[in-house]
Amino acid sequence: MASALASRLGLNSLRRKQAKTFNVKIVTMDAEMEFNCEVKWKGKDLFDLVCRTLGLRETWFFGLQYDVKDTVAWLKMDKKVLDHDMPKEEPITLHFLAKFYPENAEEELVQDVTLHLFFLQVKKKILEEEIYCPPEASVLLASYAVQAKYGDYDHNVHKPGFLAQEELLPKRVIHLYQMTAEMWEERITACYAEHRGRTRDEAETEYLKIAQDLEMYGINYFFIRNKKGTDLLLGVDALGLHIYDPENRLTPKISFPWNEIRNISYSDKEFAIKPVDKKTDVFKFNSSKLRVNKLILQLCIGNHDLFMRRRRVDSLEVQQMKSQAREEKARKQVERQRLVREKHLREEAERARDELERRLMQLQDEAQMANDALMRSEETADLLAEKAQIAEEEAKLLAQKAAEAEQEMQRIKVTAIRGEEERRLMEQKVLEAEMLALQMAEESERR
Repeated sequence: MASALASRLGLNSLRRKQAKTFNVKIVTMDAEMEFNCEVKWKGKDLFDLVCRTLGLRETWFFGLQYDVKDTVAWLKMDKKVLDHDMPKEEPITLHFLAKFYPENAEEELVQDVTLHLFFLQVKKKILEEEIYCPPEASVLLASYAVQAKYGDYDHNVHKPGFLAQEELLPKRVIHLYQMTAEMWEERITACYAEHRGRTRDEAETEYLKIAQDLEMYGINYFFIRNKKGTDLLLGVDALGLHIYDPENRLTPKISFPWNEIRNISYSDKEFAIKPVDKKTDVFKFNSSKLRVNKLILQLCIGNHDLFMRRRRVDSLEVQQMKSQAREEKARKQVERQRLVREKHLREEAERARDELERRLMQLQDEAQMANDALMRSEETADLLAEKAQIAEEEAKLLAQKAAEAEQEMQRIKVTAIRGEEERRLMEQKVLEAEMLALQMAEESERR
């Protein structure tokens, strides 16, 4: 009974504890993380936790984004997380993304993690064609992306087909030319091979240096109407506000740089851009959606603050970060030079070893050839000796046969002589017989 009561009390305590927390899934450009958050947490509490987990100090570029109906919104730092108008099914999904873009990535982005997150986000936008990129620039950007991922090109490792599973070019660019995947890979690899020696950070920096010159880089677009009711596009970026024709997002019809804007006011769903030059007309526009208006206002305030911040002396925190980054870069450079020297020495040692192995193989081949020649000579000598023996035996046999033939000839001669003597003897006997017969005939006649 007591144990059952304790069990129920423990369960109730657990439920109370669970009621004070909620689960959040944070999706970055290359990872997902889950956190157990307290109900009382504000946006800043969660945002700071994510930044600490990532080791990110350049927090002013980033925010936590969530989807709401047909648009997106950013978590407010001073508002409780659960008070935001977003789906509350756990885990609550938020995207950790760059909210504001630098004017010059190479000069402003200090930490490697900041650089990497920007690189991944910009690359994704280019591949998904949210940022227009011409074909030649697309190939060059793809080659830097390959350098960042694979390091230096090595024809023994990076053989044809090694990019087959990589998404490197916008589909629009691929469909623009009648080229096979192999042909595109060959073009990208040709550029990739020229980036030898660049580290991942350097390759990603080069990528962003090219990307930041694209017309649509870092711009957030919103559909608006001016006071005449004309449909337009508003672009908000690090340099100011831009007004576009809805059919042309590349070239603005008019731009308002931040340093030429005296004030941006928002009242009753209407924005008013007031230029510094009071002779210039105030530009008024509105958006039909309250959420979009709030988002426009957030981006205007944030981008303007960063624009002014860049033109002031860096804070102590930023100075410290840049100093540490320079020291770290110098340390990496020294380490890299050491590795390059070691690699060079190792390559020389490997070349010397390969040369010795080649020479050894050559000597072994020569020794084998000499041994084979010696064996062939020995085999030839044995064969000649065998032939000589056979010839000697044949000579003996011929001599024997010659002797036998001579004996046979002598025998034949003897036989012939004997036959001649017998023939003469027979002739003599015949003659004698004839003479005897003749005498007998004569005697018979005389009788």
